[in-house]
Amino acid sequence: MRISVVIPAFNEEKLIAATLGAIGEALDGFRRRGWESEVVVCDNNSTDRTAEIARQSGAKVVFEPINQIGRARNTGAAAATGEWLVFVDADSRPTAALFDAVARAIESGRVLGGGSTVRLDGGGLALRLMTGLWNCTSRCLRWMAGSFIFVERAAFERVGGFNLALFAAEEIDLSKRLKPLARKSGRRLAILHSAPLLTSARKASLYSTREILGFALRGLIRPQATVQSREACMPWYDGRR
Repeated sequence: MRISVVIPAFNEEKLIAATLGAIGEALDGFRRRGWESEVVVCDNNSTDRTAEIARQSGAKVVFEPINQIGRARNTGAAAATGEWLVFVDADSRPTAALFDAVARAIESGRVLGGGSTVRLDGGGLALRLMTGLWNCTSRCLRWMAGSFIFVERAAFERVGGFNLALFAAEEIDLSKRLKPLARKSGRRLAILHSAPLLTSARKASLYSTREILGFALRGLIRPQATVQSREACMPWYDGRR
């Protein structure tokens, strides 16, 4: 078995080293099974030292000039060689326990792909409540969080990867397209919860409450138009880090 960990990264020089360090340790969840692995970082047109730091950490680095997280994931996946893909955001830190849970899901033969519940490394009560609500929704609807996705490569390619019309919510769109394929093969999507993914709460300090509420309101009023616009999805694309 060969696993490819794919990390999309746009101007992530502050956090990419910690993420790659955590992934290096987490890979023990695969190594102790004798599985091979690789780490692929897709530099999504960064203007800082993201690519340099990733290379110094031993990752394979590929370049995607168009700023779009789904496109960056697709480019990283195209350069990967694993039978299974694990997508991890550059501001998240998985553990060996989480990768072990992924391995057990793969070994079961009953899972086509899935994700993980998440926990934040900071933030106030409101943010923690929102995260808890997302985790419940994710588990009930089997929607994968973009910060952590694992999927059989053949299935990922069969559904066409991430939707390039979307600048946000591309992970929910992928979840919806994978579920019918999973059912046809007698498998399912699994949202793991025994070892939640630790991810950054930095947006809480980078964006004002007014900005966050404004984005959320636009998303509620015009959801399709919002996720199809890079400008409307400013928390991911305006470069604040």
